[in-house]
Amino acid sequence: MATRTVTTDTFAETVLGSGKPVLVDFWADWCHPCHLLAPVLEQLADEKADQLVVAKVDVEAYPELAEQYDVHAFPTLKLFRDGRVVHEVVGAAPKRVLLAELADHL
Repeated sequence: MATRTVTTDTFAETVLGSGKPVLVDFWADWCHPCHLLAPVLEQLADEKADQLVVAKVDVEAYPELAEQYDVHAFPTLKLFRDGRVVHEVVGAAPKRVLLAELADHL
């Protein structure tokens, strides 16, 4: 399953109401590290589809979500479980690092 694009209208249902943990990528089109991270997140979405939802929020289009979740650097990944943030990773990281960061939460 590919990553899901989330908007202010779909955030509550897709992220906060999910029965699985949701890794939200707060990204911007002008952010080079965000583009480097995108294929890694697509792989995670496919490989961990039974355990994890991967969602993306374009902070240029939905700055209110970035503000609400205190996102100031890009990319910022926030892992939500049961409607609350349980882990955060700031900056692009290799897949093995992300898997290690997420291991305790999946």
